[in-house]
Amino acid sequence: MPSPSRSVSSLILRLAVLVAVTTVSLACGRQAAATEGSPQTTAVQPSDNRGTPPASNAELAAAIDRLLEEGWAAADVQAADAISDEVFLRRVFLDLAGRIPSTAEREDFLSDSREDRRLLLIDRLLASDDYAKRMADLFDVLLMGRGSGRTMRERHEHGWRQWLQTQFHDNRPWNQMAEAMLLARPATAADNAATWFLYERNNDHQQIAEAVAPAFFGFRIECAQCHDSMTAAEVEQAHYWGLVAFFNRGKNEMTDQGPRIVESAVGGFSEFADIEGTSSPNLLKFLDVDVVDEARPAADEEQQESDELYQAAFRDGEPRQPVFSRRERFVEDVLRDHPRLAQAMANRLWAVLMGRGLVHPYDEMDSAHTIEHPEILQLLTDDFRQHGYDIRRTLRAIASSQAYQRSSRKPAGVDDPATFAWYLERPLTAEQFTSSLRVALYGAGEMPRDLTSAVRQAMPDVLPDESVTTIAEPLFLSNGPDLQALLQEVSEGDHPLAAMAALPSTHEAATALFLATLCRMPTAEEVEAVATFLSQSPQSAEISSNDAPLVAKQRLVHAAWAIVTSAEFRFNH
Repeated sequence: MPSPSRSVSSLILRLAVLVAVTTVSLACGRQAAATEGSPQTTAVQPSDNRGTPPASNAELAAAIDRLLEEGWAAADVQAADAISDEVFLRRVFLDLAGRIPSTAEREDFLSDSREDRRLLLIDRLLASDDYAKRMADLFDVLLMGRGSGRTMRERHEHGWRQWLQTQFHDNRPWNQMAEAMLLARPATAADNAATWFLYERNNDHQQIAEAVAPAFFGFRIECAQCHDSMTAAEVEQAHYWGLVAFFNRGKNEMTDQGPRIVESAVGGFSEFADIEGTSSPNLLKFLDVDVVDEARPAADEEQQESDELYQAAFRDGEPRQPVFSRRERFVEDVLRDHPRLAQAMANRLWAVLMGRGLVHPYDEMDSAHTIEHPEILQLLTDDFRQHGYDIRRTLRAIASSQAYQRSSRKPAGVDDPATFAWYLERPLTAEQFTSSLRVALYGAGEMPRDLTSAVRQAMPDVLPDESVTTIAEPLFLSNGPDLQALLQEVSEGDHPLAAMAALPSTHEAATALFLATLCRMPTAEEVEAVATFLSQSPQSAEISSNDAPLVAKQRLVHAAWAIVTSAEFRFNH
């Protein structure tokens, strides 16, 4: 909390009561794996099904619900109840817009009498700028990982973040986005920043391979560096070094056009050894596809650079490119229409909205991990692939399903989160928390202080395998200097909380505060607790009647702090 300018000897005790009233009990570990012990052995089979997908998005949502309900019936599972419009509103705003709704947005939605108001809201959010920013925030981390402050600045400076946001705003097909990132040869200026996916890895070709496999194909490959995978028989050491070979002729170069990956026509031939010392050539090989043929020099042959090995640049001012381009062959022969490309994204989008993947963890889709609902994964994969890798269509179907719109209260006797019999609540990402804090404290305005970098340090995980709170988060929320400074500015400035503090009664102010922060009507007990806290007389003789408005606003800021640091605010549920 910011240090108040007046005596608050009794305020601390009342805040302790307030926190107890406003905090709800939310289990943080439901995303953990449902079973432990021996490895699972059900293989994840890439889909080549070209059958007829559901004709409409509504039919796709209905098929998801039917398949889940069949599984529940077979397992004698009673699913959680459906949620109210009020709960749905906050949930879908956080998932699709990356923030809580404003009080005005809440009123507009709840006053809408149309039967399809939920679907209309989903469509409106998917078409919004907030959606594009939310997805850019999310996929920046999923594709690149959390970076230092300098790394994040470079992503902005070189256009990577804006490129992501534009792709999601325009609903560019996922396969086209993937090709732009991995070919890293922008045909137009609009794709210049796509090169950053490879460029940031700074010529570390093993790091590139270890990023490409989970980001685009849904499985981790680093364990195959020294030997074939011991848990997933289909993942071979040759796949690891083959993937490295597809990219090991690339070299970072800062050009007049910006960051580029210049590709050589020679080199990149080597051998790798397994743990027994047997050597093998690093052929252009990857999982589920044939080896890409390439003329390989003899062991004693030294390759020479030659103009004949290159062709003209694909665009004026760009580096020339090899006649035989390994990266180009990877995109054309491996990535393009690879069955795992659609499957991995379908599983990841399910995880984004449902709290965990149909294969969990979402980036370990190998034969060591079970598909919990294989028919649903098959359905989503085929639909995603046959409808042009349309991310919005898949998100729309999942968000409009009954499965997504169930209570987060776990049904009695059901403990396995893989049943998806209840909504799996999850902590807000740093970006969601910061954006929601802005709405709660500033309404439609902008925060004068950007907390995103500080919150990222305290809340680093995005789609974690299981939710674990480190000491950094409570320290930031309780007395972090950045949050303290922001709250002090709110106390002193003319912000929406000032209007709340000026309402005719403390009960009205308490109700308005709950609507602004938690997007719901408070209980009578909650209103009374906050109103009692707000109406306490000043304890210091130094405080005059002229200070009363300031004291009232400061108290409201303290109450807001207690709510926005509670579990109910910090989780989507």
